[in-house]
Amino acid sequence: MATKELTIGNPFKLILNFMFPILIGNMFQQFYNLVDALIVGRTLGIKALGAVGATAPLIFLVISFIFATTQGFSVITAQKFGARDYNLVKKSVSSSFILSFALTVILTLLSAPFAYQMLDFLRTPSDIIEPAYDYLFIMFIGIFATVFYNVSSNILRALGDSKTPLYFLIFASILNIILDLIFILKFNMGVKGAAWATVLSQAVATVLCLIFMFLKFPILKLKKHDWKVSWSFLYEHLYVGIPMGFQMSVLSIGIIALQFVLNGLGSIAVAAYTTAMRVDQLFSQIYLALGATMATYTAQNFGAKKMSRIKDGAKASILIAFIASVFAVIFLTFFAGNIIALFMDEPHPEVIRLAVLYIHIIMIFFLFLGILIIYRNILQGMGNVTAPLASGVAELIARTACAFILGHYFGYIGICLSTPAAWVAAAIVLYVGYKISLVKNLKKIRMMKI
Repeated sequence: MATKELTIGNPFKLILNFMFPILIGNMFQQFYNLVDALIVGRTLGIKALGAVGATAPLIFLVISFIFATTQGFSVITAQKFGARDYNLVKKSVSSSFILSFALTVILTLLSAPFAYQMLDFLRTPSDIIEPAYDYLFIMFIGIFATVFYNVSSNILRALGDSKTPLYFLIFASILNIILDLIFILKFNMGVKGAAWATVLSQAVATVLCLIFMFLKFPILKLKKHDWKVSWSFLYEHLYVGIPMGFQMSVLSIGIIALQFVLNGLGSIAVAAYTTAMRVDQLFSQIYLALGATMATYTAQNFGAKKMSRIKDGAKASILIAFIASVFAVIFLTFFAGNIIALFMDEPHPEVIRLAVLYIHIIMIFFLFLGILIIYRNILQGMGNVTAPLASGVAELIARTACAFILGHYFGYIGICLSTPAAWVAAAIVLYVGYKISLVKNLKKIRMMKI
């Protein structure tokens, strides 16, 4: 299997070619999340769908921290690969796995024992808190699968391979659907079945991915001495990874605050928001794929000291995000209600109305979401952890303030407005941070040449 350098060639074409496997993989991941929701909603009812939805902010808190932290580790890998220092690439890979093991232990101990207390604190409605706890606890004890799938996928992308993670994600998606049908429909396991299906399918895919990558990629065939890494090199990974993780955690706290306000509106509002979020997440995948692409693209070019290519890549990715946003607005204007109705065996008029309202509000601001994800990943690819963290704080303040203030005065509409407010606030901070970081790094490179 071959690695791929993103330091040469047309940036627009490179970004598109690298992005598409990630996008397809993200869509498959969302697809099996949608299947979870479809099977739960259509076989177990609206309350079960609301129960699964009530866990979403807490699961996002943990998973987003995992994804961002392991992506931070892979930034170092990509930078060393861009600089063509292949010995340090191997040591970076071993460092990522050592740190990921520690991350798994810590996160499991901090989450699983306190799952019920977290739901109770968020005022999860009493009629759905028990099934919500069942689902959340299983997802938390399966954190190991999430950690090691993400770290292996991010390492492969750091080396320019965005296709191999796609193949294993497709496998996990299909396996998840099969296990959903078996656990929920055949064994009547309820929401527990949906959770176990997700954890087991990801665990199997992770094991296969790890075996495959170590056997088929020459650069990943680590020897004993590759595992002997210094504390300073581990710190270099933590310096980038942990702030990236905390930045996503800050973002997640804002989402949890929003869920706190939303839960006060009852299970119908929770079910509507949950269903709308599924659709929102589906259309957000192109921006997330662009972001993951730009993290690797930037890190490799930063390691190769090619700042002009980073600037050209940013312009190309923003253009792609703009085109995607226009398409999303047109499509959702006409078909949002039809998509929402798919989640219910017997369509609930109020759930559909509230869900469509949310989608029609946020779709206007999709471009801001694209901008913030792209610039956040570019900055992180350059090793800049300050601006992304500041943007996370801005997003937290905007989302929380709007959720509590606008939610108090306008109810559900106020909650809907809190998400685009957070996007706009974060996008502004990140754009300014990108401009400053670009100028600073250009000056450094010029000074090195003198």
